[in-house]
Amino acid sequence: MATLLCVALHALPEIKEGDDLASLIADSWLAAAREDQTLAPRPGDVLVVTQKIVSKAEGCVVDLTTIKPRQEAVDFAAQWDRDARQVELVLRESAEILRMERGIVISRTHHGFVCANAGIDASNTGTKDIVTLLPADPDASATRLKAQLPALVGLNDDDPFGIVISDSFGRPWRFGIVDVALGVAGLAALDDMRGQPDADGRVMRSTIVALADEIASAAELASGKTSRQPVVLVRGAPGVGGDGSVTRDVVMPHEMDLFR
Repeated sequence: MATLLCVALHALPEIKEGDDLASLIADSWLAAAREDQTLAPRPGDVLVVTQKIVSKAEGCVVDLTTIKPRQEAVDFAAQWDRDARQVELVLRESAEILRMERGIVISRTHHGFVCANAGIDASNTGTKDIVTLLPADPDASATRLKAQLPALVGLNDDDPFGIVISDSFGRPWRFGIVDVALGVAGLAALDDMRGQPDADGRVMRSTIVALADEIASAAELASGKTSRQPVVLVRGAPGVGGDGSVTRDVVMPHEMDLFR
């Protein structure tokens, strides 16, 4: 019987630009392993790391007091009781505005993600007027952590080991947010089951499982939104050792968008 383990690692200190995030994560993981030897790093493990701490470490942080909003942002903010400076920043971080309504901006980011407010977030930033942007290249962020962490936690460079950078997104026509993968390394982002038989022997023609998104969502159940435990160990996940990319594999090309 397949078993999936999700354990939130120890809380990290407040992350600042330039911090050695890999070392801080390694220290947290090894501290958890000292308390419970079953959590010691193993080949096949995945670490899910929240976008917020990656953005902070990489300097993807903006002080809103430095932002001068354009008139469009001022008018929209006044109509919906929003911060015009944050609206301005959303407009700047958007490659395409899909809808501005009811105080929410739905846009396509420069990464290709479709989300609310271009992924800009004022929660858990530690300081008033500070917001975080999405990492410039989340796949690259994941790749750097995957390259740095094995030596720090006693794994070999060729051991299968995965990193997922996660963030919370809303979903069309459904209430509630779920965590999804913004970037991956050492892990298949998708499980393409097309051409395989289902339980009744019928060949599946369209089933592609969002593997990295499912791992990110499972990890969020272990960490929660307010625990200050931004890294989750996931053990038993499929796809570890794969060569996935959210940008390459998951983000849908414009020509496939049925709503354009």
